[in-house]
Order: sequence, then C-alpha cells, then structure tokens
Amino acid sequence: MEKIYGVNLGNWLVLEKWMDPGLFEGTDAEDETDLCNMLPRQTLLNRLQKHRDSYITRKDFEWIKERGINTLRIPVPHFIFGDDPVFCSPYVGCIEYLDRAFDWAEGVGLKILIDLHTAPDSQNGFDNGGICGVCKFAQKSENVERVIKVLGMLAQRYAASPALWGIEILNEPVSGDLWPYIQARYPARDPERAQGSTYVSLNFLYDFYTRAYQELRHWLKEDKVIMFHDGFRLTAWKEFMQTEAFQNVWLDTHIYVGMLPVAGERTDAMIVAEILDQHRSQIKEMARYFPVVVGEWCLSHNRSDLERLSPWQKQLSYRLIADAQLSAWDSVAGFFFWSYKLISEPEGWDFRRAVNKGWLPDHFGAQAADNH
Repeated sequence: MEKIYGVNLGNWLVLEKWMDPGLFEGTDAEDETDLCNMLPRQTLLNRLQKHRDSYITRKDFEWIKERGINTLRIPVPHFIFGDDPVFCSPYVGCIEYLDRAFDWAEGVGLKILIDLHTAPDSQNGFDNGGICGVCKFAQKSENVERVIKVLGMLAQRYAASPALWGIEILNEPVSGDLWPYIQARYPARDPERAQGSTYVSLNFLYDFYTRAYQELRHWLKEDKVIMFHDGFRLTAWKEFMQTEAFQNVWLDTHIYVGMLPVAGERTDAMIVAEILDQHRSQIKEMARYFPVVVGEWCLSHNRSDLERLSPWQKQLSYRLIADAQLSAWDSVAGFFFWSYKLISEPEGWDFRRAVNKGWLPDHFGAQAADNH
C-alpha cells in the first residue's frame, strides 16, 4: 500500500473566513451561509467566480506534484451540484471546478480524495460547516437522504477517473465532548435556526456511515477508498465495518496540537511528548482495525511564548513540531496537511509557506529525509 502524502485544498470550494477575510469584505458574515444571504446576488456570483478561478490553478497542482505530494483532499460543499433549491439555496454550486481539478490531477499525476465537508443544517456548527452554531443535520431524515444522494452523484460522476483515489463520507461530525466548546467558539448568528442543535451521536453515525458506504460502493469498484471521519471519537470504531461486507474502508482522524486552550506553561517538549506518546499510540492502535490517515494537521501550536519568539527561535520550534508530527504520522497510512494555502497570517497552517520557509521538507516520500 502506497503511503499517502497529502495536502488539503481548503477554502477553495468551501469558504473559511479566517483563511481569506477579503472574501467577506463589505459584510459582517462569519460563514458561507451568511455571506450568500448578505451579498447582492450578482456581487456574490462575481466574487465567488473570481475566487474559484484564481485561488487554485493548474500551476498549484504542478507545484504540489513537484514536492512529492501524491494525493489531494478536496473539501466540497453539499450544494456542489446546485441542482435542488431546497438544499442549494442561497448557495452557488461549483461542480465545474471539481471537474477542473480532476482534469488537472489526471494531467500531472495526482490522486484526489473528495471530502464532503458540509451538510444541510450542518453536522458540527463550525464555520467550516457553513453555518456557525447550527448542528441539526442528523435530526432530519431529508437531510440524510440528500447527503447520501450527493455522495452517490459524486461517485457516479468520477468513478471512471484514474485520478479518483476515494471519497470521504462527511467531515468532522461533532462529538458530545466537543459540542459545548463549539457553541462558545462559534456562536449562532441565527439563534432561531440554531434552536435544538446538538452533537451527532455514535449510533447515528454507525447507521449513516453504513448507508453511505452502500451507496458509494454501488458506484465505486473496491480499489477506490471509502473513508469516514472518527467524529472526534477515535477509538470508538474497533467493531465497526470489520466484516467482509466492507472493503477498502479507511479511518480519518484530525489532530491539531494547538486548538484547545490549556492552563499553565506549554513548551515544545510538552507538545512533542503529546504527539509521540499520546497521538502516535492512539493512531497505531486504530491501525489494527483500519488503514488510518491523519486527514488534517498543521504546524500551528499553543506554546505559551510562541508570539514572542524571534524568527530563528520560531523556525526551530516549527521544525521540531513538524518533525515530531511527520514521525508520528509515518506510523500509519498517511496524512493530509491543512491547508495548501491561505491569504491570512497564521503561517503554521500554510503548507506552501511552511515548505518555502524550511519548516517542512521540500520533498515528501523517499527523498524527504535528505531534504529536511
């Protein structure tokens, strides 16, 4: 099995304000739903077309390929087809851009993991779920049916493409442990719509993922990966899809070492120990049951004095954290860095800048050790 060296194309087809605040200029919108509701329609269409045409191009695919990256995780929205006003309004579909990505990937020799990143009424309440503070996807059967239909449409459309590596069922369904934090971090802009929001249960996910697998496998041969996210409950899947009825199923987990607030001092050594002692052992444990990928990670971290470091000290810190994570992720099937690029300042999230600054290797795969 070839090791996956991957990068996410975040903020291209699913918007995240923190990655490119200029897209939200002229509004106080915090998410894509707000943006689409607030901007005049033609202004929205023009702004999204300009962004989608320029944010990612074939030249980016070529640069990525030259770095030894072999697979792209491309987040797409549930409204990608723009075909059903019940679910696709007020948004702007973008299937032609995913078509374009497949053409480029075939041309340069990259593989694609399609990641369904949003769902109607949201599966997490994150800004990247499209509507802050709302998490009601699992509460309506019509939402679930729509997502399964969209997954089937994507599978049917790209099943024959040599660039298709796999499809991820749904990004980051939120857990009960995380939900209170999400409510505080991403307060609902529409409290009425958010009423009744709650986390996504494991029992729901067991059933939903099984139904989604059946729909996807109807269209996809067994050489194509079907991936599911752990729902922030990494070790809850040891008895899931373990029979012969399920083939080529992979588990995705997202590990960010600097996301949650911590009390007291936080040093590089503490962060490295967390990566190597805690995260590595957990993903290795789950690799007994599924091929595991770390589908999102970055270099940003919560060292206490990070913002006071000199450029040289910051270089050493980021290199140390990068090396620890690459070592840990090497124990499983692969990874996808979040994200390829962003327009805003947090450099530890920007793969291209991290490579250019020497925080990450300038080539991944067999040559990586010689280039870092």
